[in-house]
Amino acid sequence: MSRLIKIDTVGKDRARLSKAIVLAVRELARQAEVTNEAKDLAAFISLALKTISEGIDASVAAWEKRDYWVKADRFRMEWMWTGQYAEKMKVAVQADDWASVAMLSAQIAQKFGKVEIAKNHRLGKPWVGAYKQL
Repeated sequence: MSRLIKIDTVGKDRARLSKAIVLAVRELARQAEVTNEAKDLAAFISLALKTISEGIDASVAAWEKRDYWVKADRFRMEWMWTGQYAEKMKVAVQADDWASVAMLSAQIAQKFGKVEIAKNHRLGKPWVGAYKQL
């Protein structure tokens, strides 16, 4: 029997979602007023951060099998903020607290400062309809 190769891994999802979050934060910063698109953008940021947070344990499972506990703990600490910010963003969006959304968006943009997006990216607009999912 041949080997099974996973095409979609948690790491690839995390990289794709990180780029999408950066794109959504940039687009949210361009919004002049609260529209349905702004709500979708903020909701998408929250959902994407939650997805990243949920994939952390799957990412470190391989390191823990090999007894790389320090590396696994360092990775967890590096990405721990995603779950906290996802919850804060969710609460702010549901409460229509757009001052908090703006503040959280700026903090999230700082965390993803090293993420680069090509001008001809193929991410599209993954945030469409995210407010209904939230």
